[in-house]
Amino acid sequence: MRHLFFTLAYHLTRPRWDTNVTPPELVDLIETQPQKLPPGRALDLGCGTGTNVIYLAHHGWQAVGVDFVGKAIATAKRKAQAAGVNAEFFQADVTRLDSLRVQPPFDFALDIGCFHGVPAERRAAYINGLARLLRPGGIFLCYAMKPEAPMGGIAVDEMLKLFGENFDSVKVEHGEGMPSAWYTFARK
Repeated sequence: MRHLFFTLAYHLTRPRWDTNVTPPELVDLIETQPQKLPPGRALDLGCGTGTNVIYLAHHGWQAVGVDFVGKAIATAKRKAQAAGVNAEFFQADVTRLDSLRVQPPFDFALDIGCFHGVPAERRAAYINGLARLLRPGGIFLCYAMKPEAPMGGIAVDEMLKLFGENFDSVKVEHGEGMPSAWYTFARK
């Protein structure tokens, strides 16, 4: 049902979450000293039409995007070509990353609004797949809605518990506007 919802959203309209704007939290991590991440390999889970993959590629990253909506991936490929960047995009389920045809390790992973929509019974598969692909010490930046958001989400303590086995929490910042949070994790 989720797949149908997202597929229809990309086919019938421009989804409200697909803003074509790279969030300042990502820009700060990539461009601002002293925490600036040196370019390496990056993975965007739930990449949509590729805005952040293209941003990362523009900043020297070997960037890969994953989304389960074919139309979003086709648009991402066109946008990357038009932007003149080399990036890879895969139509795949983020809870089945073991089937993704990419070689680990990645230095950085990003998820802006995907994980909180993953069904509870598939979250462990997502986290284990991400842990397999991200190198020890690699950074994972995740934006997720909280339970009090209109469509629901995940509580901060639950996020920290879910990721705690494979990741150390570096920072949690509460989002502005919608009840949400930005999580920065480091792979153990």
